[in-house]
Amino acid sequence: MAGMKSSRRCSCSVLVLLLIHLGAALEVPLDPKILDELPQPPTITNQSPKDYIIDPRDNILIQCDAKGNPAPRFSWTRNGTHFNIDKDPRVMMKPDSGTLLIDIVGGGKAETYEGEYQCTAQNDRGTAVSNQIVIRQSRSPMWAKEKIEPKMVQEGAPLVLHCDPPSGLPPPIIFWMDNSMQRFTQDARVSQGLNGDLYFSNVQPEDTRADYICYARFNHTQTIQQKQPISVKVMTLNAVNETYGVYSNGTELFGDSLVGERRPNILTPKGSSSRKTVLRGQTLYLECIAEGLPTPVISWTKEGGELPAHRVSEINFKKTLKIIRVSEADAGKYRCTAKNYLGTSSHVITVNVKAAPYWINEPKNLVLAPGEDGRLICRAHGNPKPTITWMVNSFPIDNAPSDISRKIMDDTISFTKVQVSSSAVYQCNASNVHGYLLANAFVNVLAETPRMLSEPDQVYQVIANKPALLDCAFFGSPIPQIQWFKDNQGSVLHGESYVLHENGTLEIAFAQKNDSGIYTCVATNTHGVVQNRAILQIKDPTTIIKQPRYQSVQAMGTATFECKVKHDSTLSPTIIWLKNNEELPDDSRHRPSGDVLTIFDVSEEDQGSYTCVVNTTLDTNSATAVLTVLDRPDPPADLELTNPRDRSVQLSWIPGEEHNSPIGKFVIEYEEDQFQPGVWRHLADVEGIETTAELQLSPFVNYIFRVVAVNEIGRSEPSLPSEHYYTQPAAPDENPSGVEGLGTDPNNLVITWEPLKGVQHNGPGLTYKVSWRQKVGDDEWTSVLVANVSKYIVSGTPEFSPYELKVQAFNSFGAAPEPEVVTGYSGEDLPMVAPSNVRAHVVNSTLAKVHWDPVPPKTVRGFLKGYKIYYRKQGSLIKRNKRHTEMKILTFSGDKSHGMLPGLEPFSLYKLNVRVFNGKGEGPASADVTLRTPEGVPSSPEYLKITSPMLDSLTLQWAPPLHPNGILKGYTLKYQPINSTHELGPLVEITIPAENETTWTLRNLNYSTRYKFYLNAFTIVGAGSKLTEEAITVMDEAMASRQVDIATQGWFIGLMCAIALLILILLIVCFIKRNKGGKYPVKEKEDAHADPEIQPMKEDDGAFGEYSDTEDHKPLKGSRTPSDGTVKKGVSDDSLVDYGEGGEGQFNEDGSFIGQYSGKKEKETVEGNESSEAPSPVNAMNSFV
Repeated sequence: MAGMKSSRRCSCSVLVLLLIHLGAALEVPLDPKILDELPQPPTITNQSPKDYIIDPRDNILIQCDAKGNPAPRFSWTRNGTHFNIDKDPRVMMKPDSGTLLIDIVGGGKAETYEGEYQCTAQNDRGTAVSNQIVIRQSRSPMWAKEKIEPKMVQEGAPLVLHCDPPSGLPPPIIFWMDNSMQRFTQDARVSQGLNGDLYFSNVQPEDTRADYICYARFNHTQTIQQKQPISVKVMTLNAVNETYGVYSNGTELFGDSLVGERRPNILTPKGSSSRKTVLRGQTLYLECIAEGLPTPVISWTKEGGELPAHRVSEINFKKTLKIIRVSEADAGKYRCTAKNYLGTSSHVITVNVKAAPYWINEPKNLVLAPGEDGRLICRAHGNPKPTITWMVNSFPIDNAPSDISRKIMDDTISFTKVQVSSSAVYQCNASNVHGYLLANAFVNVLAETPRMLSEPDQVYQVIANKPALLDCAFFGSPIPQIQWFKDNQGSVLHGESYVLHENGTLEIAFAQKNDSGIYTCVATNTHGVVQNRAILQIKDPTTIIKQPRYQSVQAMGTATFECKVKHDSTLSPTIIWLKNNEELPDDSRHRPSGDVLTIFDVSEEDQGSYTCVVNTTLDTNSATAVLTVLDRPDPPADLELTNPRDRSVQLSWIPGEEHNSPIGKFVIEYEEDQFQPGVWRHLADVEGIETTAELQLSPFVNYIFRVVAVNEIGRSEPSLPSEHYYTQPAAPDENPSGVEGLGTDPNNLVITWEPLKGVQHNGPGLTYKVSWRQKVGDDEWTSVLVANVSKYIVSGTPEFSPYELKVQAFNSFGAAPEPEVVTGYSGEDLPMVAPSNVRAHVVNSTLAKVHWDPVPPKTVRGFLKGYKIYYRKQGSLIKRNKRHTEMKILTFSGDKSHGMLPGLEPFSLYKLNVRVFNGKGEGPASADVTLRTPEGVPSSPEYLKITSPMLDSLTLQWAPPLHPNGILKGYTLKYQPINSTHELGPLVEITIPAENETTWTLRNLNYSTRYKFYLNAFTIVGAGSKLTEEAITVMDEAMASRQVDIATQGWFIGLMCAIALLILILLIVCFIKRNKGGKYPVKEKEDAHADPEIQPMKEDDGAFGEYSDTEDHKPLKGSRTPSDGTVKKGVSDDSLVDYGEGGEGQFNEDGSFIGQYSGKKEKETVEGNESSEAPSPVNAMNSFV
């Protein structure tokens, strides 16, 4: 029962009784629990066939078995009279059965026991009889002795070889073979008929042989009999006269003249029509064999109707029409038509369908209670109409004792208010000339209390929304009334939700969760009441909440299917993965793991549908996804060249398999064997829908082609190469490209070009005609022929003069078209003069603008590349030292007359000159020009440290800036206290003169207070970057005394040593991080204590190297900010290329420096502000204390 778990045992047959009223009949299978208690008339359960053919060499077994309660007794009749088996020692009856075993092997003769047998099974409730079983032994007679004359037949004539097998029982199977036991090959010309004869529509010379043998196989005796061989001689016209004399002694000669082509003629059946009778249900064979030359073809039609579509077939090369399971509708006229090109011949077979009796209503057993009514119906059809006769307990009903409850009406016996004495077995016989039917049906009158046959307290588990069927198999006579109750409810279950079946089963069409519970089935009749319980449990359905998705995966990729399941908590699902509804391939690439299936290294054979099947003990669910494997195409095949021309040919091919990714294009490649053999080169691309291409070719090339298919996955393997295709030579089509002229020395001109590729030669003997002339004043071309080179040098040319140039290709078949004329120049020489009127204008302390007068173009003597400014710092205006720094160069491309000079150091002296340069090199330098830069803001003091901390004073010590960038005017010192919550107090500012002042003592400070100090230097231009530091004044005397007392303790000294060591380690780490440009906690602390009054300093006219101290770039505590606004010493000549020819700092058209407005200066300032010295350990200790 679908969707239901049942505890029913299959080891016993459950009694399922449909006990209904008048007109019902039922074969009663007895339950073993009541088998010994419930009486039943005999029922024949097994018997031998009506027509029983036996093997005379084996024992005879005539079967007859029956059931009933009490167990039936058996007896037999033979040929209508009682067969006393006790008197025949060769006959025995099997125990508890009516089956007879007749001993033939031990010496008995089978023919002695031929006859008609009938078995009788009897108990006190009635008598049942078997069919009339006719016993006949099989026979396999041999052919009678006969002399078969050889058959001579004219070529093309028809021939029939008769078999005439002996009559056997059953009829033998006929076949034709030769002496080697090989069957003859049959076809439309030669075939075997239904009667066993071998038919030749026309004979051919190859039919000549002397061993045509007909065999008859008798299956019952497993013997084969053979006829004498038949000899056939096929005569051609030339041999007729010679052979006739030899065989004139009586040998049959078929035909005495040449047999030519002829229209068909029907060999069998004879005449134009025939008749055939067949019984309903049998197989009909209609045969039609024709002769003719050429061999005729047979066709079949039914007059006035169609051949039965699903039951008809044409066999034996259409010579036999076979119709299976014949019915009355198959009666009619069937026409066979034999046809060749000379004409037709036909035959009509009229088929009559008769019928042995067959059941319309076979009588069924009746189980009735006393006082009930019933009837037996025995209704059969046949042609002719069968006769119905009744018997009761094996006797004709007319001779049986009368029964007032019984009434006979032709094919029906009615019973009214039966009693127990009415129990009997009735036999119905329906017969006509074609056979008979015999059926036993008992009437069993019982009076029984209700019995439950289903297992008690059976548990049914059903999926929600599925039908629930609760069994209540019962038995009782009269038929009990069945009622169902749920749980402890007193009302009978009824309504649309419940269906009560006649066998007692309760059906709930759509079971829901609230249908769970205990159900009680109650069976009641006039003799008693019985009940049974069933327990129904409704489970949640198993659903797939995440189905596997369709996928397209590239070959050698990985495919993953996921199948997430939701199920009832009391059920344990199992997941099975299928491919194309079959088991997964047994290989390591397919790895199912519960609800996930992974396929590694996907190949084309993995393509298909993958199904996740989820099974529980109650239900199943599935979901399917399709895997499509994408791969590179297969290579094209069958390359063919057509439509050959001088410079083109058509190439066609057959595309390979696309592997689920459409071909986007075909790539056609070629190889030639003259210039670069073994190298395949691209020729053309063709759209993926095309399979032909017109290829444009070059002369004088021996081509072979191949095609590569390309889809989104990749390129296919190349196709097999095509055949060779050779193009005829011709003059070159094109000249060398890339013609240039440029001298390497002042007195030469180097002409270069890109040589033609091999396939561009177009023929043998390739040379180049190189021609040149001066562009001004020279009308005649000078030419030279060269081969296998790509340059030519013309000597003796004036310096840097323009020339017209051209290079033309030639081969043995002519010249290429007239080439283009290009302009080239002879070699350059160094410029002759220096720029004049050089002057410098200071823009700010780090930037100057230089002007000059350009040189005359003729003095350049080459291509003007630009100008270079050479400059060097002579010294500082403060220190008055004359130490020269390295010369620096700044390049300005093009025809310029000015340029910006950035990166200068403030308050310094510079010298510079300007030079012009071309492709050959630089010209002479201009006269030196002196440049003085103005003052700028200084860098931060070199260091700042706090010394001599006292109760109310602190002494500050510092060093002047490394880069004063002018004359120092003094220092600005600011300081403010910091409380315990790191809040800043009021800011105090002091200006300190610069005259040799590098220390300062602050007095009247608060004791034991932390202060933050800010120190910067200033010039007349402004203030520079600041340094910051923090320090703490010492405690008062009492606290100091206590501190000294503590300091004398050993534990305190050890603690301080440990702290000092830890601080030293931290200082080393900070120093390392500073060198790496890192930001560490001291910096973060300083940011938190930043001076709120300090504002960023403005730039002065965009000057470089001036320092700002914004909130984003504050110096670290105890740090110093070196001045890096000037160009650093030791930079090479091209160290400022970034400011000239390219990089981050470039010049505008007017020479102004773009970098001064970019982020470069800001970046450098940040870097300078983040550099620092490590605080001294002493200051650190003071701060800590």
